[in-house]
Amino acid sequence: MTFVRKKADITPIVDTVFAIVNKAKEDKAVNGSENVIDATIGSLYGEDETLVALDEVFDHYDEIDHRTKAAYASSFTGNPGFRKSVYEWVTQGADLRLHHSVIATPGGSGADFMAITSCLDAGETLLIPDVAWGSYTLMAHEYNIDTLTYSMFEADHFNLNSVKERVQQLLEKQDRIVMVINDPCHNPTGYSLTQQEWKELVSFINEVSQKVPFILIDDIAYIDYSNDLDHSRKYMETWNDLSGNAMVVVAFSCSKTLTSYGLRCGAAIILNQSADAVREVEIVFEKKARATWSNIPNAAMENFTWLVTQDKEKLLAEKQKYIDLMAERSSIFLKEAKACGLETYPYKEGFFVTLSIKDNDFRNRYHQALMDEHIYTVCVNHGIRVAVCSLPLKKVAGLAERMKHIQESTR
Repeated sequence: MTFVRKKADITPIVDTVFAIVNKAKEDKAVNGSENVIDATIGSLYGEDETLVALDEVFDHYDEIDHRTKAAYASSFTGNPGFRKSVYEWVTQGADLRLHHSVIATPGGSGADFMAITSCLDAGETLLIPDVAWGSYTLMAHEYNIDTLTYSMFEADHFNLNSVKERVQQLLEKQDRIVMVINDPCHNPTGYSLTQQEWKELVSFINEVSQKVPFILIDDIAYIDYSNDLDHSRKYMETWNDLSGNAMVVVAFSCSKTLTSYGLRCGAAIILNQSADAVREVEIVFEKKARATWSNIPNAAMENFTWLVTQDKEKLLAEKQKYIDLMAERSSIFLKEAKACGLETYPYKEGFFVTLSIKDNDFRNRYHQALMDEHIYTVCVNHGIRVAVCSLPLKKVAGLAERMKHIQESTR
């Protein structure tokens, strides 16, 4: 006898990230924080090793009337001012000429979930990178959607050839393609596609869309930590050349942008050449929102709207200090990794650097060996993620060489 739906996966969930985070905490309690390298946390931490909560964000949030915080949002699709502000913020600096709509979601993950489960039917397959955030697969499988991976890299650049091969496989069994790309500031490698790589991807999408609809989900959770914010959205202009049979759904995270991870707020932005096509998807997304989470925190939306319209320059100035800090941290790690021969995936910007380890069995043994030496990281497919976003400079220095030594000892 079972009390859940017949096709439900009743295998207990094991969140490897939080499990390792807890191990690191236990080690710190026993051996002292100064003796532990905790490179697990996917949140922005300062040099004092405490969570960054931007003053500009939370000083204003504290001033919001309690009744505003207690109230429902004006619509389950999001407050109108928020929806407008999100679109303007996400596309700033890019000349986009597509029809669009914005639906508020609980973080960027809500937008990913909405797009994946609204654009594919049970039994169909989602295309994702082979090195990626694990929740894409979890979201898909919860709705009996399969996943197929494309190889993220070919040498030091994006592997469009692998995307082409995998799409061809999918065309043999289904009449639509839904693909996830996490760009810029890819989680977990820190890669960002070049303008040329985007042009080539768009050209291929157009080619495929002559046969079947193509939906590209662009997860931009970390976009506001790009090293060049003024040009971080420029790649979006390539979308203007997409055919009417191709659609982009952008997954945006206020949670990451505003260092408010627990105050779940984000948005899905629907983009297409046709207003009718946008409206069709919008209707489905509206129903999904109403049926799944019903409402997004009202004050979170109001706070975002005020910050990006009334306090933008101060917000950006405060954020820039941490963008510069992460650039310094990653630069030290990568320079030392190169010097000692510790192989990493191509990194350009963002929260994470990931070691390239093709053999997952060896990766597991290496990961344990690192923990035995009080170094805590996160396993990903074909790699080990190092969260430079949470490591102070004093702990970054010398880390790559230590990791290389442990790697050699593990072989």
